[in-house]
Amino acid sequence: MTPADLAALLRALTQTVLTERGLDVAVLPETVTVERPRNPEHGDYATNIALQIGKRAGVAPRDLAQWLAEAFAAHEGVESADIAGPGFVNLRLAAAAQNSVVATILDAGERYGSGDELGDAVVNLEFVSANPTGPIHLGGTRWAAVGDALGRVLAARGAAVTREYYFNDHGGQIDRFARSLDAAAQGKPTPEDGYAGSYIDEIAATVVADVPGIADLPDDDRVEAFRARGVAIMFDHIKSTLHEFGTDFDVYTHENSMFERGLVEVCITELKANGTLYEADGAWWLRSTDYGDDKDRVVLKSDGAAAYIAGDIAYLKDKFDRGFNHLIYMLGADHHGYVVRLKAAAAALGHDPASVEVLIGQMVNLVQDGQPVRMSKRAGTVVTLDDLVEMVGVDAARYSLIRSSVDVNIDIDLDLLRKQSNENPVYYVQYAHARLAALARNAADLGLEADPSVIALLTEPTEGDLIRTLGDFPAVVATAADLREPHRICRYLETLAGAYHRFYTQCRVLPIGDEEATDVNRARLALCAAARQVLANGLAMVGVSAPERM
Repeated sequence: MTPADLAALLRALTQTVLTERGLDVAVLPETVTVERPRNPEHGDYATNIALQIGKRAGVAPRDLAQWLAEAFAAHEGVESADIAGPGFVNLRLAAAAQNSVVATILDAGERYGSGDELGDAVVNLEFVSANPTGPIHLGGTRWAAVGDALGRVLAARGAAVTREYYFNDHGGQIDRFARSLDAAAQGKPTPEDGYAGSYIDEIAATVVADVPGIADLPDDDRVEAFRARGVAIMFDHIKSTLHEFGTDFDVYTHENSMFERGLVEVCITELKANGTLYEADGAWWLRSTDYGDDKDRVVLKSDGAAAYIAGDIAYLKDKFDRGFNHLIYMLGADHHGYVVRLKAAAAALGHDPASVEVLIGQMVNLVQDGQPVRMSKRAGTVVTLDDLVEMVGVDAARYSLIRSSVDVNIDIDLDLLRKQSNENPVYYVQYAHARLAALARNAADLGLEADPSVIALLTEPTEGDLIRTLGDFPAVVATAADLREPHRICRYLETLAGAYHRFYTQCRVLPIGDEEATDVNRARLALCAAARQVLANGLAMVGVSAPERM
């Protein structure tokens, strides 16, 4: 019985008690809260439902708790139910009910932890979207890991997710990039506002080789040639780097296409027509203060040129026009102003502002030998995705970036991530899976098969703790999806790995020497198979490998 199953059972039993006592069943919430007590001696699970609804039902919470405890304990799946404090009910599950989680996991396999509660969500998830003017820096690398993991988690709970990269190939930064390449090809100093680093020299040399006679072109034509070919080379590198990092996108949208396809003009015309754009001082302004912004925003400048936000609004409209009903933007720490701005744009276009969600990520710092790592060998300015992968590998890089909430700054200890010890969180989790895989191979050599039908024989405390931890996984995934917090998966995996390591230390799984295999061995082997499956499922949700050997 998983926590979700138990919550549904307790709700049904509570409804019966309220009806039998002549109390108002309307006070009963849709979901009954079920939690693991901090002290295992208090029981397997606890619920506060009597405290939650007692007074509204017209009865003292402790009296209601007493009635509920009697009803819960009478159910065959509950071994005991006791009252604690002002009205908590602590429960111990019957062995058969608790241990049925193992059979559920083995039957569901890779589907365990998945659900369909987000089945109506058609989500456009935009993340990374780094300018194609240089390699992806650490901030973008964090989004590459977290965004991909969030997409996996949302899809696991039933959402239709499209991962999208917004290719910023329009604007001043691209002009500066092109002029930097031109200067490098001519052996001139980097322009004052340009880009530096060995990657600029490499791309410039490639463009010169790819475009014969480029050096003889007129200045404007030469710079344009560097822009067109240089951006393509840089973006190919970005896509290749992301793919090797385990992050792929379904759609790449070019910012320039918003203008080339006339979408910006169409969008401005629509906003003028519905009155959400107004003219003042020769410019056209979005009435964004009507939707909570601190000031109205210029969309069309007095010289007739579109402001940067014009492309953003057209892009937002384009997403809705493509059939998405929920847009998630994952942006850097310096983009707080976009939260209200994008919601205001959605409202101005006639959409629910709540259908636009903006997640803001904080900074990443690397530490080595107790000192910050600041410079990239190739980019010359900041540490890049390529640098981080070269230092610690893809799995360690992804896991370390995902395991913390995105709204906090994180320090990544490179020395720690290189350690093959329990101090290294990704090693700790992966080692648990590898240990379980080795156990399965050893069992196969002995001709011993797992048998979930005898799982009720498992009554040791560490066995129960491991089973209950396995049962928590679907709720953890659901919460991670609801709160947009894939780091919860990593933290859960570390808890699960700890529960397994404690179980393995206390409970011998395989017979030794000439010992005959018993049903306890087969039951424990089934428990191990379930643990291995859940570790693999969780690691897959964050895009980290589940090694068979380490």
